[in-house]
Amino acid sequence: MIVEEWLVEQGIGESRALGLRGGEVVAARLDWGGVAAGLVADVPLILRPKGSPRGVVRFADGSEGLIDRLPADAAEGATIRVEVTRAAMPETAIDGAAARRKSARCRLSTAAPAPAPPLAKALPGRVRPVRRFPAGLWEDVWGEAWGGTVAFPGGTLLICPTPAMTLIDVDGDLPLRALALAAAGHAAQALARMDIAGSIGIDFPTLSEKADRRAVDAALEDALADWPHERTAMNGFGFVQIVARAERPSLPAMLAADRYGAAARMLLRRAEGVETPGDLELTAPPAVRAAVRPAWEAALARRTGRRIGWRIDPALAPEGAFAQAIAP
Repeated sequence: MIVEEWLVEQGIGESRALGLRGGEVVAARLDWGGVAAGLVADVPLILRPKGSPRGVVRFADGSEGLIDRLPADAAEGATIRVEVTRAAMPETAIDGAAARRKSARCRLSTAAPAPAPPLAKALPGRVRPVRRFPAGLWEDVWGEAWGGTVAFPGGTLLICPTPAMTLIDVDGDLPLRALALAAAGHAAQALARMDIAGSIGIDFPTLSEKADRRAVDAALEDALADWPHERTAMNGFGFVQIVARAERPSLPAMLAADRYGAAARMLLRRAEGVETPGDLELTAPPAVRAAVRPAWEAALARRTGRRIGWRIDPALAPEGAFAQAIAP
């Protein structure tokens, strides 16, 4: 999608970016650090099955990466220089726990060792760092990604990251043809707004007439014209598959993979935005409190110049954690 300007907000525990066009959010990025695309490093080759061109390397943080096209003389235990082409991808999460992850992918490199570029350097086009996004913009994107739901007049998109692909289900009370046509444009917008790539499946309503299916295909073609991808035509059951290059996990995948960590970061962002004088009191359920790392809490105190206190509410939903100023 065409972005006129990126705004970048450096948060606690994460960096965030919103791509704007005409004042509206058309794209977003979220960076939690770690092994990411663009990292060049010398790493040990820890596994290479006999006769295989593929292997496994281990990065300094202990995470692993998959590599292909190894030279014949690259043996287990050797140190090789690699560039990360795709970050690790979360797979599943159970009861809010951190998810399993698909290993990062990398390739041999002759470039000088270098960390992955920070978010502000990795974005294309015009980039403007800001202290804080305009009110409501990040909250809207985050809320859609957290809930996996995008509402539009007459319908809803339900977005579900799975280990195999991101699935988007179309539901609504419009006539089926009208619902599918409306959903095509909103689904295309959601892909960019929530940084969804890789393998994507959209389950539209079943349309019995070929002419109706072709109309939806045409609507998707128009809506995705400036977004590099490949896709199938809609089949008789209303299903369309889209494939786009993925270098990092999407916002829904990240928030689904670590619910408590995501809620903790959002709580700290809310706390930074409190303008009323006084000490800061953060109210959260136990799991969100536990997800706040000591370094993050110290950063909040340093950035705000306030003392930090906690109130634990087991009945509070993770996304409902909040912050307020109280008298010292």
